[in-house]
Order: sequence, then C-alpha cells, then structure tokens
Amino acid sequence: MIPLVIPFPEIDPVLIEIGPLAIRWYSLAYIAGLVLGWRYIVRLVRNRELWGGKPPATVDDIDDLLVWTTLGVILGGRLGYVLFYGMIYYPEIYLANPLNIFKVWEGGMSFHGGLLGVTLAIIWFCKRRGLDMFQVGDLVAAAVPIGLFFGRIANFINGELWGKVSNVPWAMVFPDPQAGPLPRHPSQLYEAFLEGIVIFVMLRYLTHHTAVLKRPGIVAGTFLSSYGLFRAFVEIYRDSEAFIFAPNSGITMGMLLSLPMWVAAGFFFWWALNKSPSIGGSGVKK
Repeated sequence: MIPLVIPFPEIDPVLIEIGPLAIRWYSLAYIAGLVLGWRYIVRLVRNRELWGGKPPATVDDIDDLLVWTTLGVILGGRLGYVLFYGMIYYPEIYLANPLNIFKVWEGGMSFHGGLLGVTLAIIWFCKRRGLDMFQVGDLVAAAVPIGLFFGRIANFINGELWGKVSNVPWAMVFPDPQAGPLPRHPSQLYEAFLEGIVIFVMLRYLTHHTAVLKRPGIVAGTFLSSYGLFRAFVEIYRDSEAFIFAPNSGITMGMLLSLPMWVAAGFFFWWALNKSPSIGGSGVKK
C-alpha cells in the first residue's frame, strides 16, 4: 500500500515555446544564478567597510570576470559531466557520436566540472589583471550558493535527480517513468536548502559580521568544505546509478568528487592562517 504523499507539482520544464525557440526553466536558472551572483559580488566590492580599505577588485573587473566565469560554468560543467559521468557510465553515447558532447540542451551538467572551470577562469583572469586570486576567489565563493539554489530548483521542476524510495510524509511520486510509481525523497529540495540557503547564510555571516575578509581564503575554504559535506550527505538520499567500486556500494561519484573539495578547503584555510597578510581595518559591518 502506497502511503499518502505530497503530489508532485508538475510544472512544464519549458516556460515559453515559440516555434523552434524554447525557453526552459533550467536555462533561466543558470541566467538567474549568474546575474544575481554578479550583482551580489558588485555589492560586496562597493562596500569598502567590509574590506577595511580598498576592495580587491573594481566593479569593471567584476563585470569582465562575469564573462569568464560564465564560460567556466558552461564549458567546465558540460565537460565535467562527460568525463565524470558520461564516459564512465554511458560511453557508447559519446563514442558513437562525439558531437553529443556539445549537446548541452539535452541535459547533463556537473557542478564539480563547473567548479574546476570557474577556478581556472579566476586564476587566468587574476593573472592577467594582477589581482589577488584568493581575494577574488572569496568573492566568487560568497555568491556561488545563489546559483546552486536556482539550479537545484530547476532540477526539481524538471523532475530529475530524484531521491530514493521513501515513506516520509513529504515524499513525492515523480512523473518520469524511470522513477517508478513509488514515492521518493525530493532530494533536489534538500540540496537547494543546504547548498543554496544554508551555505549562503553561513558565508553572509562570515563576510558581514566577522573579519574573515582580512584573511583571504577563509570564505572559499568554508564554501568548499560545506558544499563537500552537504553534497555527500544528500547523496545518501539521492537515487543514483553512479556508484563507485560496485553497484549499490553506498559510495557515489558525487561523494568521491567531494573529497578533493575538502583537501582544497584545507589548503585555503592553511593559506589564510599562515600565508595571507592581514588586511587593515576591522572588516566588520553589522
């Protein structure tokens, strides 16, 4: 007997369709995350009290950085998906037709790949502009949860990346036939809450109520460690075919890819506490 469950709010993944042109919620989620994240970083840069003096970049720098981080998100996210998931679990799709690698509109983006793409974009951009990559990294890290929130909501609207079968009161039956008729954890909403809202609030508190911006690297380290923890936790409830070592081993690719994030976070914390100079001023604005 299937318990009473919350009905899945079936929202058409396509918001507007005019002839061959289709505007999807998923695309809007990326646009919203990038644009709102950009505007948030601009606000941080303009708030000189947070830095106790001169901000690490100008508004013009941030405007230009948006272009490169956008490319990093799209190219890194897609290539990361193909390498981390596609070529491991569905290699025939890409070996039969390599052009499938570029079909982003058919789905398939990896956060970890996007993270690598953005990291490379920040390093390249900062070297060209003579900016401190740790300070710029802190700025970008503070805004990333905005994009994560919208991305996970789009996953939910698409009815993809659902959770495991469950009898919790908030379980839902997803419309995709592959999900089956049984109710499942809405794991996309778990991720939207933890990766988006909780991490954003944590980083907002750090940037506006402590002096961590005087120690470049702490904000980025906090983001990396928190995301790695929350992603590994939600993977427990997320139904996934991407198991490592053996089917149903309990260790997923999402968990494995989170391990380097903790290593990187440790490096950022070490750098912040031992290498980065303390910047003048209180760095606190309540």
